Amino acid sequence: MGWSASKAALGATTDEPTEPEPKHLADLIQYVNETNMSVEHLANVLSEKTGSSNWVVVFKALVTVHHLMVHGNERFIQHLASRNSLFTLHNFLDKSVIEGYTMSTFIRRYSRYLNEKSLAYRLIASDITKTKRGTDGMMRTMNTKELLNILPVIQTQFDALLNFNANPDELTNGIIYAAFMLLFKDSLRLFAAYNEGILNLLDKYFDMRKNQCKESLDIYIKFLGRTSKLAEFLKVAEQVGIDQSDIPYLTQAPQSLLEALKQHLASLEDKNDILPSYTLQHALIPSIPNSPVVNASGSRAWFAVGSPSLVVYTQGGLQTRNPSVPWPGCQMQSM
Repeated sequence: MGWSASKAALGATTDEPTEPEPKHLADLIQYVNETNMSVEHLANVLSEKTGSSNWVVVFKALVTVHHLMVHGNERFIQHLASRNSLFTLHNFLDKSVIEGYTMSTFIRRYSRYLNEKSLAYRLIASDITKTKRGTDGMMRTMNTKELLNILPVIQTQFDALLNFNANPDELTNGIIYAAFMLLFKDSLRLFAAYNEGILNLLDKYFDMRKNQCKESLDIYIKFLGRTSKLAEFLKVAEQVGIDQSDIPYLTQAPQSLLEALKQHLASLEDKNDILPSYTLQHALIPSIPNSPVVNASGSRAWFAVGSPSLVVYTQGGLQTRNPSVPWPGCQMQSM
């Protein structure tokens, strides 16, 4: 079986400038799903392929690793996370062909994301893109301390993903396109967890200590910036053939919500125990459905979008509602 896995890994990482063949990827998935099979052997084979000087071989090896992270048994990413170092490709450059210069840039960025994905698993002890979502999911049931520890980890992984930063004209071959589609799928799931963590943080914000409020406000401001960057990333996804109806629509929260958070922190810094008298604010927070439906065909993925959550600020704090359900005692305003 180990020989078969080596053969499939070598088949997936040939120097032909096409995406790894589905047959070889399927064989590798079967291998890592076998409970008695060593994932270390497979990881070593793919790691050795990233030592090639040929951008095609290296890129295909990274795509294969990412595919196994997403679709394979959790033991695979567990093993990657246990390694002291994974990919050291920050200086990779293939000068042998003209295309090598451009593709080398994306190889460096892509390898960094896979490193961050593995590190996040080590720090969180799970793949955040696969954790349970919803009101009883991982990110919605964390306490304040856990949120303040884990949200920065998600932010770092999300930054590495968005830093891939390819425009449609640069997705010129099957290999980089396959990498982009895997990143697209990760971006939806990662943002779903990120968004739910932010909603949980906002729910708790007005009961936090001053230092926690400071940290939470910084996290929220960074979240707003990343939401804008994700919108640009999703524009590229639309331009390369994903139907617009299958891409989530992101609605930025109004400035009034941010100002309310800042004013509350200011009141704590002034040692004023009485909250400011705010006007009721309605704020739409960018939202991904609790259980996004992703259908994969080859390296393409489609995403089903649900309704956004409504966060309502009152003197008593922030509360999350479905916008289709009237809020008791207040008049709903259209955004």
